[in-house]
Amino acid sequence: MAGVGCRPGPRFSPSLPPGSPSKTRILFFLLFASSLIPFSSRAQQDSLSGWSYHFQATTVIQGHPAFRAAYSGTNSMRDSGETALSLTSTLFFGRRLWKGAACYLDPEIAGGTGLSSTLGIAAFPNGETFRIGNPTPEVYFARAFIRQHISLAGRGTDTLQDGDNQIAGEVSSDRLDITLGKLALSDLLDDNVVSHDPRTDFLNWGLMNNGAWDYAANTRGYTYMLALELIHPRWALRFAEALEPTFANGPNLNFQVTKTQSENLELDKKIRIGSKPGHIRLLGFLNNTRGPGYQQVLDARKAGTDTSLNVVDGATYGHFKYGGGLNLDQQISASVSAFMRLGWNDGHTATWAFANIDETLSGGIRITGKGWMRPGDGLGLAGLMNGISSVHRAFLNAGGYDFMIGDGKLTRYGLETILEFYYQAHLLQSLFLTADYQFVDHPAYNLDRGPVHIFSLRTHVEF
Repeated sequence: MAGVGCRPGPRFSPSLPPGSPSKTRILFFLLFASSLIPFSSRAQQDSLSGWSYHFQATTVIQGHPAFRAAYSGTNSMRDSGETALSLTSTLFFGRRLWKGAACYLDPEIAGGTGLSSTLGIAAFPNGETFRIGNPTPEVYFARAFIRQHISLAGRGTDTLQDGDNQIAGEVSSDRLDITLGKLALSDLLDDNVVSHDPRTDFLNWGLMNNGAWDYAANTRGYTYMLALELIHPRWALRFAEALEPTFANGPNLNFQVTKTQSENLELDKKIRIGSKPGHIRLLGFLNNTRGPGYQQVLDARKAGTDTSLNVVDGATYGHFKYGGGLNLDQQISASVSAFMRLGWNDGHTATWAFANIDETLSGGIRITGKGWMRPGDGLGLAGLMNGISSVHRAFLNAGGYDFMIGDGKLTRYGLETILEFYYQAHLLQSLFLTADYQFVDHPAYNLDRGPVHIFSLRTHVEF
């Protein structure tokens, strides 16, 4: 999953004692060793019926050279050259309980940090990192939930394949799925077969999800929710009620459900162009949080009643943020698929959980390596444009800071424009290595900073 963070922390440069091997070499050795394990999840599924268990480990090394910056602020990306390393590793456990029901538990470890402590770009270039100051690896439970399938019509069956948080079996193709517990809203909503998983697809936050969807989550991207999914052979309707963080992009969730909550609704329709499958998804959301309006804090500063310009930890509940998005993916040929996303939110109320983006447009393609005799390989190319509302611009120009961006002023506004290209090589049975490049123009919507050239190397092990 992907990465949302908390309040800005100090910028760290992790180091080991003199004479010790570098963290990078240690991590690569562990990943390489893991990839050599002769492991078959299908064999384990057969030997332990009703169970599912999987593993993933992902490291991302990113860096950028120095770039032009007329000025900088508290939340600016560092304009001198820098590098950063992130690591996530997850165990996925699933157990069938009774007919149609299963429970899942995912312990996870994450460490490292993003470039500039994950600050300075609205669509941050590494979806595998969180905005946490301390790079020391920490163990936590990413997901703990139960899901019940309820058959509705019995017109046919769907075959569920064994996978992360999914137990192999037959379920009705007309059904109601009920999910309760801790997981990510993006596990259920805004899916896309081309661009959704920073562990295997595009790395950028604004490409793994709709950047204008301020989806409820804690620091690491998870929340407690109740979700209902009405599944039909040709469409699905999904609704999720979820908890918001206690403050913007914070680590703790707010259980005062009568005061703050998030409602999310999505219609997912299967489509075909010729014989090639695709999806079109319409998403809407409504959040009720303590995130104040940008104009509200500007007016308070002008009146002299509150000069803090604080939108990270609002004082009162009852501030609503709403928006929606369009999400398309389409197979074009046996080896080529394309995607597009369009998103918008009202832009008046402060972002509370995901990305400081009010409007977004993205699209791109993925090509598998079948054409050059490397079927396990793949390459992707995507473009992304993000914008913010006029009052949001005025807030930043007045010296305000969102939880992730803010250069101290914003005298010349421009769309944040990003291009990303990656090539992923399937090296061993379970090991993937990806080279990635991102071009970021007008980081944090600022014409006086950038462009930034970001280079990444990702290793991913799964079994």
